[in-house]
Amino acid sequence: MDRDRTTTPKTVGIVWGLLVLNTLGSTGAKTIVPLPRSLIQMVTMGALVAAFALALAVNLRLRLRAGAFMFLLTLLLVPSVISSAHLESGFGALFRCARLALFVGTLWLLSRWWDGGPTFVRHHIRMYFAVLGSVAAGLVISPGAALPELYGGRLVGALWPLTPPQIGQYAAVITGLTVLLVLGRRTDRAGAALVIVPSLVLLALTHTRTATLGLLIGLALAIGSLVLTSAAARRFFTWAVLCAAVAAVGFASPLQAWFLRGQSQEHFTSLTGRAKVWDALLAAPRTTTEQVLGVGLGDKSFGGLPIDNSWLAVYHEQGLTGVALVAAIIIVLGGVALLRPPSLSRACAIFLISYCAIASYTEAGLGDASPYLLHLAVAASLLAAPAPAAPLDARSPSTTHPVPARRSEVT
Repeated sequence: MDRDRTTTPKTVGIVWGLLVLNTLGSTGAKTIVPLPRSLIQMVTMGALVAAFALALAVNLRLRLRAGAFMFLLTLLLVPSVISSAHLESGFGALFRCARLALFVGTLWLLSRWWDGGPTFVRHHIRMYFAVLGSVAAGLVISPGAALPELYGGRLVGALWPLTPPQIGQYAAVITGLTVLLVLGRRTDRAGAALVIVPSLVLLALTHTRTATLGLLIGLALAIGSLVLTSAAARRFFTWAVLCAAVAAVGFASPLQAWFLRGQSQEHFTSLTGRAKVWDALLAAPRTTTEQVLGVGLGDKSFGGLPIDNSWLAVYHEQGLTGVALVAAIIIVLGGVALLRPPSLSRACAIFLISYCAIASYTEAGLGDASPYLLHLAVAASLLAAPAPAAPLDARSPSTTHPVPARRSEVT
């Protein structure tokens, strides 16, 4: 589905795939072939180490592109390390700090190729589509394991332990990005359909409300940013509104049943029990240090239950300092996107930023190595200004090949 030729080394795509593998996690549904958690952790951590080594090998001169996103993300390491050093969350906190540092370091090495183009969007789509391929394969091989009663019949990973929210997130993100590539005429419709249709089917099978709302709202904002300059965006927006109106009238009952997932009104209003965990977390006594710096990087849980809110998870583990830094990341990326002139890159960035902001209310991950930070890294690569072209070598006026542009270097 590629129409653009890129000078980015193929190794960069491999590094991105390894980062995606690292952020898949090690807990989830029971798989067809039982996989020990220690084995999964070995694979995911090995992927991160390999990603850093390959990124370093392909960028030995340490040419980096400094930017607000990477600067703020690096600063996030400070409260993480300080709070984790107290070992309130055990030695695992220091291990997670090392993982986050390696993750951020790999992004720094890849920043050399952040030039405002769609290169990393394509890497993102390919890698997560491959993950969804494994989910679809598990569904075909063992429908019972892929749609277990334990998860209320929602789709899970039967080959790799993926939860419904994870699958829904991946499906929603690559669907939105692919739709935008079609509108920007960066891919053909047939190739896009091969990604969009199965992704939407898997999204529907997960019954993931957050991912669905993130996809719809994110696309609305992204396409809205193109309406004034793109006839294709205007046509798509018009048809989308008409289809939504028809669906709301003709399929109101099935859509409501899908959205409620058979839950009671009380269960639904408490956000599937999340609100109780949030209230307990906020009511727990904390020292001044814990309020400012948190208790250290953990498994995003409180009292043995998942927090499922990025802001509260960051507050718990990295304190108010971490919350301020994460908020600054979202605000800076969003502000830069709004200041850019209308373009496909800007629309893709708006989609990713808005999706992460929406998902942060019911999903954790903005304060640690996670798919959400990868989504924001792609947004940062789309908002990066292209490196200025260098003039021809003055000593060889007859040459027809320009001297490669120098990028900002940090050694």
